[in-house]
Amino acid sequence: MDMKVMNKLSYGLFVLTATEEGKDNGCITNTAAQVTTTPNRVTIAVNKDNYTHGMIMRTKACNISIISEDAEFEMFRQFGFQSGANVDKFSEESGIWMKENKAFCRRAANGVLYIAKGCNAYLSLYVTDTVDLGTHTLFICDVVNGEILSEVPSATYAYYHAHIKTQVQKVGTTPEGKTVWKCKICGYEYVGDELPEDFICPVCKHPASDFEKI
Repeated sequence: MDMKVMNKLSYGLFVLTATEEGKDNGCITNTAAQVTTTPNRVTIAVNKDNYTHGMIMRTKACNISIISEDAEFEMFRQFGFQSGANVDKFSEESGIWMKENKAFCRRAANGVLYIAKGCNAYLSLYVTDTVDLGTHTLFICDVVNGEILSEVPSATYAYYHAHIKTQVQKVGTTPEGKTVWKCKICGYEYVGDELPEDFICPVCKHPASDFEKI
């Protein structure tokens, strides 16, 4: 099966944020969806290994910022390619995007931050129930607040792969006869006849096994 077929599903992309004991954290997710209108509820599936997962399990509160088509790839690096377990993602030292855009990280009435740049709306959520999915937990949440931030269209997963992900800086140019290896996670490209077995992507930190020849 060509796994790229999954990129064609037209679900959205979000920054999922949580706050616990003064620590703010966030991650990229594509698993938020409305399930009922009365009451107004959404579900979010979160990997149990994700640092944000534990915060939401304990506090029952989170926000989702709905990513729009004008989002910068650096925002995906900021929240998707590093772990809150060892990085304070909201510190200016944690990445270029945060250093330039910290003022766009605003606190909602529930005390959790949301992202006001590269996102067209946010929702504040309260967890009412959970479902164990093995590697993930499905959080069932009441929508307690929200705000429209811009009229820029929401970025779908397909749009991300076609337009935003292509902003990744490439490694030089490809000499004739050279092989290009592309990271299937973030799009980073390595030029060379052979990719070292112990190579680690400098952008998303995934191993050589997540690279493919192009």
